[in-house]
Amino acid sequence: MQIAGKVIVVTGGANGIGRALCLRFATEGARAVIVADIKIDTAAQIAAQIGPSAVAIETNVAQEVSVLKLVNQVSQTYGAIDLFCSNAGVGVRGGVDSSDENWQRSWEVNVMAHVFAARAALPGMLARGEGYLLQTISAAGLLTQLGSAPYAVTKHAALAFAEWLAITHGDQGIKVSARSEEHTSELQSHHDL
Repeated sequence: MQIAGKVIVVTGGANGIGRALCLRFATEGARAVIVADIKIDTAAQIAAQIGPSAVAIETNVAQEVSVLKLVNQVSQTYGAIDLFCSNAGVGVRGGVDSSDENWQRSWEVNVMAHVFAARAALPGMLARGEGYLLQTISAAGLLTQLGSAPYAVTKHAALAFAEWLAITHGDQGIKVSARSEEHTSELQSHHDL
């Protein structure tokens, strides 16, 4: 995908991989880089660092209403979202003894956030016959994460959802990639980012 001139949303954009993605997309000439994060102050700092092509939007990816608000705001301000990077994630320690709260939070952020993003962004992409969903999954989605059952299990589920999206919507112009910290794994080999 050519980044120049595109409208790009990055959840979890204030830190780590998300921050790096935002900076890279700006360097490559994106028309708009939306730094979406629950930590709005840090997101605003990243947007200011990027410059006038970036904006910070407070978003809690664990709440569908927040993701819908994000997509609606971006669509109204910039038009079609070309690339939605569902990047936010959480990790907790523990195995079967991990608390129900840790399991639930992991499920909400590591799996349902991808579902919420697809529900919000896909209709517009499908109507246009094009769009890109980039999902940060982690190598734990392919292997495991020693010391963290909630992380390993939810990252496996997130990878399964990305694969389902790619198979279900690939013939409708939707590109899907699952990205780990180490590399980007293409679910459709003829598409690249």
